[in-house]
Amino acid sequence: MNFDFKAVGEKRKVQLNELEEMRFNVYQSSKLYKERAKAYHDKRVLKKSFYPGQSMLLFNSILKLFLGKLKSKWLGPFLVKQVKPYGVVELEDLESQRSWTVNGQRVKHYLGGEIEKLTIVIHMSES
Repeated sequence: MNFDFKAVGEKRKVQLNELEEMRFNVYQSSKLYKERAKAYHDKRVLKKSFYPGQSMLLFNSILKLFLGKLKSKWLGPFLVKQVKPYGVVELEDLESQRSWTVNGQRVKHYLGGEIEKLTIVIHMSES
């Protein structure tokens, strides 16, 4: 047993300083990792620009219940009526002349061609 309290106290102070130094190094390395991961992500994000009069397709998130390889998750084409700040886009349906606002992350450019309309019929029967 070591009864030299002064030596034990000094050893304990050194251990606490080493622990604090290790915590600081871990904090710095995690901060550096987060900065690098953010830069990597931001570099790969595609900037979308929308202008009034463009044709767009709208992502239909409701179709997640009926997943299938041949089912289209994109609805449209719709016409961009107005572009608002912070990525908000106002779309207008060409057939019904109805318009609504959506997040710009849910739309993509429509390059032309025919889109097959998906119709789902569910027959309900009483048991």
